[in-house]
Amino acid sequence: MRPIDARGRAVLTPVVLALLPVVAGAGSQTFDFRAGGNAAGNPRYDTSTGFGFEPGSYRFSIRVAEGNWQVAVRLGPTRAPTSVDVLAELRRFMGSVRTKRRKSTEIRIVTNVRAPALGGLPENATGGTEVRLKPREIGSLDWDDRLTIELDPATPLESITIEPADVPTLYLAGDSTVTDQPQSPNASWGQRLPAFFAPDIAVANHAESGETLKSFVTEQRLDKLLSRLRTGDWVMIQFGHNDQKTQWPQTYAEAATTYRAWLRTYVAEIRRRGATPLLVTSPERRNFDAAGRIVPSLGDYPDAMRAVARDDGVALIDLNAASVRVYQALGPRLAPHAFADDGSDKTHFNEYGAGLLARCVVEALRAADPALTAGLETHLAALPRFDPDHPELPK
Repeated sequence: MRPIDARGRAVLTPVVLALLPVVAGAGSQTFDFRAGGNAAGNPRYDTSTGFGFEPGSYRFSIRVAEGNWQVAVRLGPTRAPTSVDVLAELRRFMGSVRTKRRKSTEIRIVTNVRAPALGGLPENATGGTEVRLKPREIGSLDWDDRLTIELDPATPLESITIEPADVPTLYLAGDSTVTDQPQSPNASWGQRLPAFFAPDIAVANHAESGETLKSFVTEQRLDKLLSRLRTGDWVMIQFGHNDQKTQWPQTYAEAATTYRAWLRTYVAEIRRRGATPLLVTSPERRNFDAAGRIVPSLGDYPDAMRAVARDDGVALIDLNAASVRVYQALGPRLAPHAFADDGSDKTHFNEYGAGLLARCVVEALRAADPALTAGLETHLAALPRFDPDHPELPK
C-alpha cells in the first residue's frame, strides 16, 4: 500500500475502496465496455440512451437523478502494474489504484451529483427557484443531470456499475480555494478531499470561485445546499479571501462585525436541520519576507472565525495556520511548486499543493474535539499521519 505519492495524491487500494459493496439490484445500472457489451466501442453520450463518453474526452457520463451514487469501476489487466487516477464529476479526485498484470481490478467510490433547481418551491418563491450560476458554470459537469467518471484514455476499462447510495454527506461551502477547478493542473483542497474519506460518505463540493458569505446566499447556493441537507450530515464553511475586498462593497463583510454575524447565520441554519457545521479558516497567500517567513494577508478574518468557533461551540479546522506551516517548511524556493500558473499565482493551487492542504484539513479534523465533529473523523480512510512542518516535497 502506498497511501500518498510524491505529488501529494491519496493512493487508495481495492481493499479500502471495497468497504461499501456495489451489488446489482434495484436502481443499479451496469455498462459493459467489452466486445458485445452495451457500451462496447466507447459510444459518445446520447440523450436517447442516457449514457456515453463526453465529446473529446475519456469522461463517461450516465444520466441520473441528483443525490449520492455508489460507483464500481472494473479495470482490465495491464502489461505492468499501473497507477490509475479516478476522477468524478468536474475533476473531483477520488483516489488512485494500481492495476494488475493478470487479472482485473475493481475500484469502488461514492460521489455526489447535483442540479441547479432548488425543487419543491412555488414559481413565485422569493429569490428564485434555482442557483444563479456564473457563465463558466453553465453546462458544467458539476451542475448537470449526469454522473461522470473520468479515467486515463490508456486505461483498459471493462465495466462501470452504479446505484443510489444511502450514505451521509459532507458539504463544502467556500471560494476558489475550495471549488472544483475545471482545468488541470489547477486544483483546490476541496477537490482533492474526497480521496481521503472511505466510501461510506459522499463529499458534495458547492464552493465556487469569487464567492463570499453574502454572495453564496444571494446566488441561492446556500439555499441549494440546505435543501439537500439531512440530519447527520456535515458542512465545512470557508470564506474570507473575497469577504475582505472593500472594492466589492456589495459583498464586503467587516471581520469584527458582519463577517462574524454571517458565519453565525450559517451555523444556525445548518444546526436547525440537524446537521453539524465545521469552520475552516482560509489558507494564507504565499507572500514571503526576506527572512523566509509568510507575511499575513487575511487581516483579522482568521481570528474572527476562531472566535466564532470558540464562542458558538463549533469545530475549527485552522487551515490558515496549517498552510503557513506548509509554505514555510517548503521555503521560498520550493513553495511556488504548490501553486497554479507555475507558481506565479500566490493564492490558488495545483494538484500537488491542493493535496497538501487537503491533508492539513484531514489532520485538523483528526485533532478536533470529537464532541463537536459528530463522528465525521470516523469516515476517514486509513492514512498515515501528516505533519505540516514536514510535507512531501514536489518532484
